[in-house]
Amino acid sequence: MSGHGAGPATAQRVLRLGTRKSLMATTQSGLVAHRLTELTGRQIELVGVTTFGDVTRAHLAQLGGTGVFVSALREKLLHGEIDFAVHSLKDLPTKPDPDVVIAAIPPRDDPRDALVGPAGLADLPAGARVGTGSPRRVAQLRLLRPDIEYVAIRGNADTRIGKVTSGELDAVVLAAAGLGRIGREAEIAQLFEVADMLPAPGQGALAVECRADDAAMIELLAVLDDPRTRAAVAAERAVLAALEAGCSAPVGAYAADDGHILNLTATVVALDGARSVRKSTAGDPAAAMELGRDLATAMIAEGAGTLMGERTH
Repeated sequence: MSGHGAGPATAQRVLRLGTRKSLMATTQSGLVAHRLTELTGRQIELVGVTTFGDVTRAHLAQLGGTGVFVSALREKLLHGEIDFAVHSLKDLPTKPDPDVVIAAIPPRDDPRDALVGPAGLADLPAGARVGTGSPRRVAQLRLLRPDIEYVAIRGNADTRIGKVTSGELDAVVLAAAGLGRIGREAEIAQLFEVADMLPAPGQGALAVECRADDAAMIELLAVLDDPRTRAAVAAERAVLAALEAGCSAPVGAYAADDGHILNLTATVVALDGARSVRKSTAGDPAAAMELGRDLATAMIAEGAGTLMGERTH
C-alpha cells in the first residue's frame, strides 16, 4: 500500500487527518472530516499530533507566533504518516512551503474577537484585568479602553475562561469562531465589530493542507474550498506578509468579498495603543494578493513600519 494516497490500490482506504489534540483543534478537524465524508463518501480518522506550541510554556509573542503549531503537522504530512492536516489559518506562516499546498479553505466562520466576562468592555471598571495572548488585541483594546490592565495569558479556551470564573481575571478576549465551535458562545459578553477591532489575518477560517505532490488528495479536498473565503484571506495574509510581520505583531486585517468587489481594511497599532495606521481599499477578488500588497505599501508610506517594533518586547 502506497503511503501517498494515489493510485487504485489506495483509492478507498481510510484517510488520516492530522490535527492538534486540543478540544478546539479536534472539533474543527472533526467538522472538516464530517463534511468531506458527506461530499465524497470517504472514511476519515483523526490522528492527534502534539506540536511545539502545545508543549512550550513560553508566550506566543516570544516564540514569534506563527509556525509553532504547524511544523509538527507538516512533518507528519511529508513523512506520509498523515494524508492531510487542518490548521487554524491564522496559525499558518505567510511564507509558502513548497512541499505543501493549501488544498481547501472552507467557508469562514465568524471572524470577530469576543469578550468573555460579566459585562462588555465599556462596562468593565477602570483597572479591570483583561486577559489575552495577542499583542494585536492588546494594542487595539488600548485604543478603546486605555484605563484597563491587559494581562498576557496562554492555554486553551477552557483554561482562559476558567481564569474569569475563578476571579483571577475580569474578562478574556478570544476568537468568536473558536468559542462557537466548542459550544461556548453563550458566555460571550461582547462581540467586537470589525470597525472597532480588526481580527488577525485569516481569523475564523481553516486551512486544509496536503502534500504538493499528492494530486489525488488535492483533487479530493478541492470540494471543501470556498472561493470567496480564499480571496478574502489571501488579501489579509498578503498585507501581513508585505508588512513582514508574524502574527505576534499588532496587525489586524479583514476582507470581505461580496461576489463582485473585495473590500479590505488593515491596521497596525503601536503596542501601547498610542499611535496607529489604518487604511482601506477595494478591488477585484481575482487580484486579492496584489490588493493586500498595495494596501501594505500605502500603510508603510504612512509610517506603519515604525510602529511594528514599538514596545513589542
